[in-house]
Amino acid sequence: MSVEITTLPSGLRVVTDRMPHLETVSLGVWVAAGSRHERPRERGLSHLLEHMAFKGTRRRSARDIAEEIENAGGDLNAATGVEQTAYYAHVLAGDAGLAIDILSDILTDSVFDKEELEREKEVIIQEIGAAEDTPDDLVFDLFNAAAFPEQPIGSPILGTREHVRAFDRSMIADYLANRYCSGVTIVGAAGALEHARIVEAAAARFAALPVQAAEAAPLARYAGGELRVSRRLEQVHVVIGFESLSYATPAYYAAQVFANAVGGGMSSRLFQEVREKRGLAYSVYSFHWGYADTGLFGFYAATSKEQVRELMPVALECIANAVVDLSEAEVERAKAQMKVSLLTALESSIARSEQIARQILAFGRVLTRDEILQKVDNLTVAEVRDAGAAALRSAPTVAAVGPVSKVPTPDRVRAFLGRT
Repeated sequence: MSVEITTLPSGLRVVTDRMPHLETVSLGVWVAAGSRHERPRERGLSHLLEHMAFKGTRRRSARDIAEEIENAGGDLNAATGVEQTAYYAHVLAGDAGLAIDILSDILTDSVFDKEELEREKEVIIQEIGAAEDTPDDLVFDLFNAAAFPEQPIGSPILGTREHVRAFDRSMIADYLANRYCSGVTIVGAAGALEHARIVEAAAARFAALPVQAAEAAPLARYAGGELRVSRRLEQVHVVIGFESLSYATPAYYAAQVFANAVGGGMSSRLFQEVREKRGLAYSVYSFHWGYADTGLFGFYAATSKEQVRELMPVALECIANAVVDLSEAEVERAKAQMKVSLLTALESSIARSEQIARQILAFGRVLTRDEILQKVDNLTVAEVRDAGAAALRSAPTVAAVGPVSKVPTPDRVRAFLGRT
């Protein structure tokens, strides 16, 4: 494997994967600071900081940042998640130094101009409005909030209008000083690169990062429950889910395979039974999300208010039956889908840089391709069924948006599963 890792004296880690057949390089900075790390008054601050990072530094205006990277034919972007925030660039191989210089500049020397801050706060408030107007987005925010009530891990990444309006420069500076520390920051790169040059540039440009240890995120406490928003829509959007496994647990891959087998593709049980055989929904699928200390398994469906009463027991029965009769053929098909996703990431410098950086944050090392493939290949049907059964024993979480009167309550979901 061509992965190389260097830990600098500050604790900053640099991980690269040389892909010599490419002419470009993807590189970025991943920080273990996401929405679950925010204090109550900071809800949405990780996302605001991501926006403000591109609004000007002491050396570059916002326009300078955009023009410098695009003059080189590259692009620059960022994303905020529950547990991490990423800032990344894709450039020609010879411009890797420029990309690191710009990334380090926006992360260590942004000015957070007051007028830019007020303008960007309004942009984010518009983004919150757009999310609220998109029921298949809003329902997942409700699902997380019901699963983890009154906790940062259950709060929307965008924050609320009230929180966003209250943010000021001092709050951003405090958050940066407390969260953007070298020990929880990864510089990751993949493509046409030389590891030593990336290390040299990172050491020089990220020296200003604080070196003290960042405060750990509070442990998640799954509760289950329900949240529903009644709206006059043509469809009702529903998510029903359960607590599942952290990515750090040995059975994590079994839970992933179970979700894929049940509702991960057109041949899955959910798709075949709900859509193909009965025509109850256009969109239906299952999912499994792993976090550092917990996970969520569930399914999403959108259907008419007349058909939701029929769809829900059909979908729940598909999942309940799978824990006792999921076949070897279904498991092998889901395993093949996972392996294709893994191998596809190895063929893209953008996906690969993200993969290796996230693995360093999660596990302290990069997992080899063969190691992951073996974990997937070695799974038995019994282990996959057991992972699904363990999730269904937890308290149900129900979220719904639209004409919600016929969506089952968590108690009805539990009772149905008990009978099944």
